[in-house]
Amino acid sequence: MYQCIRKNKYGERKMIAVIRIKGNVGLRKEIKETFERLRLKKKYSCIVSEKPGKEQLGMIEKVRNFVAYGDISEETYEKLVQARGKKSKTFFRLHPPRKGIESKKPFGIGKGVLGNNKTEINKLIERML
Repeated sequence: MYQCIRKNKYGERKMIAVIRIKGNVGLRKEIKETFERLRLKKKYSCIVSEKPGKEQLGMIEKVRNFVAYGDISEETYEKLVQARGKKSKTFFRLHPPRKGIESKKPFGIGKGVLGNNKTEINKLIERML
């Protein structure tokens, strides 16, 4: 049901990073409300969820056409915390990615990044630091 559920070899859920790619213009009210509940209020904001619950995964699925998400590695998370935040913080503001993106295309088509990027989210985050 949820495409973004990934489990490691021990059966535990991995950390998931969600980056908002699209802005506020022209969005339906329910999508805007979901972004607010996920704390993704501005373009290029990012949250990292260590153990996402069923409700949070459902919200990510609802906004998958407006965000890039995937499994973040420990190394990338450490770089993100070092460059942009504090240890206990899970919300980050990022720069637009170097070398650009095509924000209207899903992942896998050209430079498209929308939807589930699986482990490729690590490369995207490093381009945005």
